[in-house]
Amino acid sequence: MELRWLEDFRALARTRHFSRAAEEQNVTQPTFSRRIKLLEEEMGTTLINRQTLPLSLTPAGEEFLALCHDVTQRIAESRRRLDQLTEQQAGRIRLAAPQSLLVHFVPEWLNQWSAPPPVTPYLRATGWLIDDYFKGLAREECDLVLCYWPPMTCGMESVTEETVYRQVGEERLVPVSLAESDGRPRYDLDRMAKLPLIAYHPRGLFAAAIGSHLARLGDAPEFSVLNESIQSGNIRELVTLGYGVGWLPERTAHGALRAGTLVVAGSSRWRVPMEIRLYRRVNLADGAPRRFWFAAPVHSVT
Repeated sequence: MELRWLEDFRALARTRHFSRAAEEQNVTQPTFSRRIKLLEEEMGTTLINRQTLPLSLTPAGEEFLALCHDVTQRIAESRRRLDQLTEQQAGRIRLAAPQSLLVHFVPEWLNQWSAPPPVTPYLRATGWLIDDYFKGLAREECDLVLCYWPPMTCGMESVTEETVYRQVGEERLVPVSLAESDGRPRYDLDRMAKLPLIAYHPRGLFAAAIGSHLARLGDAPEFSVLNESIQSGNIRELVTLGYGVGWLPERTAHGALRAGTLVVAGSSRWRVPMEIRLYRRVNLADGAPRRFWFAAPVHSVT
């Protein structure tokens, strides 16, 4: 039995809906349903009454839910204590950040220190949406959060409550397209009224930032969403295959733009300005993470 099956079951018991529970767990509904079925097979009994609307738990399911709460709480507490022990022994700083920042920003950023601090990337966070970062920060799963954030309002500011931030860098989201043989973009925001879009997850920060920017421009093309993804790397791959237009952090797109594999899909007005921010809890105790937060250097966009 896998621990995530218990987390899946708790999500299903809370939402009483397979689709909503799957969305909470950031998996497709077929994958989620298959995991619940495997859990029932492992337990040797039916846990979900699928004949009711909304879904309900069987008596065995109610009993198992109580067990799930107990087990997951014990595991979470054990992890927290082990993490604290590890930090005390190693004095390391757990930094949660999206994959694009870990790959294209963090190495150069840390190299600005004469003696780089002991930062450990919290790799579980690479699959998180923006609200997950701040939930993880509140739960003390990580010490600091490094993330993108638009300088203009985007409707997601509430997730940053009980935190403070420093801006440590700049970035731009650039619309990109596969290049045609003449070097022009296959999909051009300035010339086309309708475009296929390789989009970000609708609950993600990039989707909110891009949507707010386009709304302020007021004359964006009509988009047909072909795919939604959390990772900018997935966006880049599908755009490179010629399926549509997509926005990428400029650092992420730099190599492909320089090689001519991708080209900018419109004028500068379509570029979305972003800040790179380092967040901490308001009540972060004195120690290595807090000292790092105050001393972190500012690194400009290249």
